[in-house]
Amino acid sequence: MQNQDNDDLRYLLALSLAPKIGPGVFKAIIAYSGSAKYFFKLPKGKVAKTPKVGEKLLDLRNQEVELLRKADKLINECEKKHFQILTPLHPDFPQRFKMQEDSPVVFFAQGKTKLNFERTVGIVGTRSATNYGKSATRKIIEDLAIYQPAIISGLAYGIDIEAHRAALALGLPTIAVMGSSIDRIYPAVHRKTAESIIETGALISEYAPGSTMVPGNFPARNRIIASLSDALIVVEAAEKGGALITAEIAYSYDKDVFAVPGNLQSQFSEGCNLLIKKMKANIYTGPNDIAEALFWSKPGEVKTQKPQLDMTNRDNDEQEILKLLQEKGEVEIDSLSITTEIPLGLLSSKLLALEFEGIVKSLPGKKYRLLV
Repeated sequence: MQNQDNDDLRYLLALSLAPKIGPGVFKAIIAYSGSAKYFFKLPKGKVAKTPKVGEKLLDLRNQEVELLRKADKLINECEKKHFQILTPLHPDFPQRFKMQEDSPVVFFAQGKTKLNFERTVGIVGTRSATNYGKSATRKIIEDLAIYQPAIISGLAYGIDIEAHRAALALGLPTIAVMGSSIDRIYPAVHRKTAESIIETGALISEYAPGSTMVPGNFPARNRIIASLSDALIVVEAAEKGGALITAEIAYSYDKDVFAVPGNLQSQFSEGCNLLIKKMKANIYTGPNDIAEALFWSKPGEVKTQKPQLDMTNRDNDEQEILKLLQEKGEVEIDSLSITTEIPLGLLSSKLLALEFEGIVKSLPGKKYRLLV
């Protein structure tokens, strides 16, 4: 899928507008049919064999004309308002979305829509941010500015809007992932910030212009923040809330998650401290934490070369461990033990020795990653 011509766009949009078609079903249809258009042209028997589709969705093919009419209306509306419709056929569609099964297949954007940034950092937190949280957010972005990442957040009150404003002040691109459609800025008091974001970054939403905003939109958009972020930093968070949901999703995506530790007596530090306690987030102490995790280098700095992995003089157990980490990237210790058939006690000592050598790194959730 290389080019997004109008006919391809019409059918992709039509399929996305069909009821009961979420990202998983949509992607299964495209994988089986080859394109949204061909799905409507396939014989009934073949459609019924499409994974995740079956008999219940066969009547979609009878809605082709109506769905295309809705798609055409939406395309015309977006053209008038200068909104972009991005699908996997569009060259600016985020490559990071292709790594997660539940990422959007169609979304709407306004602003600079070249979204495949070299580096991205997501910053989230409570809507009831304290002065400490706001100050910490600004400091984090100031310290990271030398690496020129795009800052990803959700335009919400508190930490989110502080992150966007700090990025704008430093000339960094920032992406606001909205729980409303892009023609409805929410909260409305952030409109001026949203207008500034459009000049250097973008507003994006998976919800079509004119669609109704419902509470469930906001937890759903958290997966997009997680998906677009190479690393996610939680600045302040209560024990329950959207920031923790985003962190949990990022963790499930094998992203690097960091949490700013806070005052034990502050309810808005409970979530961060809990993430660290559960080993689902690393402690954020400064920009080097991000740079080391993502192998970033500063402008003009000679990038540290990863040492070459030498299997010479390694015993059989170590070779098995290193080969598996090479193949899989990050592996949880129990999976390592099962796959390599190395007892947990022995495996733990081997991993510790390899960590002292700087060859592997332990991660939250009892996972390990190869550093070479």
